[in-house]
Formats: sequence, structure tokens, C-alpha cells
Amino acid sequence: MAEELFVTPGAEKKEIYESLLPQLAALIEGEPDLTANLANIAAALRETFHWWWVGFYWVKDNQLVLAPFQGPIACTRIGFGKGVCGTAWKEAKSLLVPDVDQFPGHIACSSSSVSEIVVPIINIEGQVVGVLDVDSECYDVLDDTDVIYLEKVCELIRKML
Repeated sequence: MAEELFVTPGAEKKEIYESLLPQLAALIEGEPDLTANLANIAAALRETFHWWWVGFYWVKDNQLVLAPFQGPIACTRIGFGKGVCGTAWKEAKSLLVPDVDQFPGHIACSSSSVSEIVVPIINIEGQVVGVLDVDSECYDVLDDTDVIYLEKVCELIRKML
């Protein structure tokens, strides 16, 4: 696949995701390297939606460890049940946090991030092996549509595991 995304300018968010998902699938198809694929997915999501930060944390030695991402520097390690990422890992469910200051125990890797979505990546055995983390510097940007489609993105990743 060409290293260029085709998204209709001015399209509704759902339309953008519907167009983006098959492009992501084509982008990672045939590439066996997980790191390369996570890097391209993070880049594609940030390029498409212009979010503050998009990236992955992978479970290693009972911690979430920073993996490929796009955006400013980030927290390197997050404990189980800590912050939004650690809580999504612990609960094995997606979390939409419209205002991170209202989330008990939020870890502020960047004071510019005000809202966040974290989606767990669950392997075929049902274990959380990582998370997809999206941060925005704006309120009212991230919503349930993002959660639905980011879960579909994580399903693409699950198929690679």
C-alpha cells in the first residue's frame, strides 16, 4: 500500500473511520513486525484526527511500557490500575475520559492533555497485552464514536498477535 491516507475532507467522523479502517488493514497486511505496524497505526490516527498524542503501551513485567507513539514525550511506565491506561488494563475495557482532571488518580504525562480514550488490546486468550491511548488538548473532541472505532482498530491489531 502507498504510504498515503485518503480521507474525504469535511466528512463526518464516522465516515472518516469507515474510510480509514480498510486503509489501516491494508497498511499492516503482510507486515509481520508488530512495532512497525503499531508505529504506522499511531501515525495514521494522529495524521487523520490531529490529536495531541496517539500511541501504545505494551504489557511487560506487569507494567505498561511505552511503545510506538506520535506526539510529545510520554510516561515510560504505568502500573497496573494506575491512571487511565492502567485502569483500562485492569478493567479490560475501554475508557472515555472527557476531562482528565475528573478522573481519580489520573497520571499527567503532559499538562496539555485534557481528555483521553484508552482501549485495551486483548489477545485471543482474553488477556490484555497492551493499550491504545489517545489524548486531546481540547475538550469535546473525543466521544463514543471514537471509542467504537478505536476498538475496531484494536481488533485489527489483535489479529496480528
